[in-house]
Amino acid sequence: MSTPATTATAAPPAIDPKMRRKALVSSVLGSCIEWYDFYVYGVAAAIILNSQFFPQASPFVGILLSFSTYAIGFAARPIGGIIFAHFGDRLGRKKMLMMTLGLMGGGTFLIGCLPNFATIGIAAPILLVLLRIVQGIGVGGEWGGAALMATEFAPAKRRGFFGSWPQIGVPAGTLLANGAFYVMGYLISPEAFVAWGWRIPFLVSILLVVLSFYIRSKVDESPAFEEIKRKGEIEKMPVVKVIKTRPLTILKVIMMRFAENANYYIYTTFLLAYGPAVLLEKNSILLATMIMAGLGIFSIPFWGWVSDRWGRRYTVIAGASTMLLMAFPFFWAVQTGDFLMLLLVLILTCNVGRDLCYSVEPAYFTELFEPKLRYSGASVGPQVAAVFAGGFAPLIATALIGPEFDRYWLVALYMVVTSIITIAGALWSPETAPRVRLRRGLSAEYDPTTAR
Repeated sequence: MSTPATTATAAPPAIDPKMRRKALVSSVLGSCIEWYDFYVYGVAAAIILNSQFFPQASPFVGILLSFSTYAIGFAARPIGGIIFAHFGDRLGRKKMLMMTLGLMGGGTFLIGCLPNFATIGIAAPILLVLLRIVQGIGVGGEWGGAALMATEFAPAKRRGFFGSWPQIGVPAGTLLANGAFYVMGYLISPEAFVAWGWRIPFLVSILLVVLSFYIRSKVDESPAFEEIKRKGEIEKMPVVKVIKTRPLTILKVIMMRFAENANYYIYTTFLLAYGPAVLLEKNSILLATMIMAGLGIFSIPFWGWVSDRWGRRYTVIAGASTMLLMAFPFFWAVQTGDFLMLLLVLILTCNVGRDLCYSVEPAYFTELFEPKLRYSGASVGPQVAAVFAGGFAPLIATALIGPEFDRYWLVALYMVVTSIITIAGALWSPETAPRVRLRRGLSAEYDPTTAR
């Protein structure tokens, strides 16, 4: 049911261009910081957390346990997505985004303060898991809200471009997280890094969070949400309503997110465990990942711009097809141990394949749901996909490749399967880009109420 209207109908006010820019900047900056917080854990999980929190396990088992705590953060993301989607569709996008910043920043800072196993025993990994859950809840609520603030302030025919900007939070967060550990490894001795240096990347995040919190406080509420309030169309139970009325749309969203989510965490997190096993130095991996992430800051908005012209479906299909074709060559290149070969495959798999898919998601996923259910629809599907695709990808890849790191072909096949799932999801989904729909003689705006 919807709440009764409380105001007379009136034309919605025009969006102030200055406020549009503020909304975009705040979405981008907040997303960068939240993903830095999330990815700094991923880098640490691959290179240091096993020795700090699981020292009694063998190195291989320690990596598995460390990646298990990494996956737990993803398992918590749907919880955050549901909680913040419910209140985001009822109370507004802005309030929820302020809260997600606090959760992510607080959780990350406390991990940096957490005593290790040698100090407090079994309590250390337990507290680590709890703080990782806090991180997961925060980032689960962040993605949908940031996507909505960017797309709902955007001109209709440029939603792909505007919506892609918060997505650069992932490469920027990856760049900052890898860069933080790269700098610490360069500045201090290995002994100092193990003793205390690994904590610094976690602790400095609190300064970034304060900056983002200030900027977000200056942005108005989303105009689409204000219009819902004006019309009295706020749903009492938006998450329940979207699951009941749009189950197939949610499934399509899950499928379309599978390839980019699973493959990216193999490229950036599992690679840190696998690379050294084939004589590729950790710092070479970190540097190549940083260059790839830096290029992603430009490639993601470019592919978002392209999606406004090609269409959302074709952009996703092109990206997933590229990842499918690169699954085996990715491992062949890594096995050469050559830095330039590693960099080349990372650019092809991430900046082309993965970024094609990832750039279009905010516009595509929000266009598939009507405004009153949009936070819920754009959060539930992607966060469920994040659990089964992204969160478990490094763990699955480690289990598939084996203790000798010699079964790479199984991991490559896994990557092929995830790409096929995404291609199938895109083929099943409608086109929503206004320019493409007009060229086909359809109404500019896709009507989500006609779908299920």
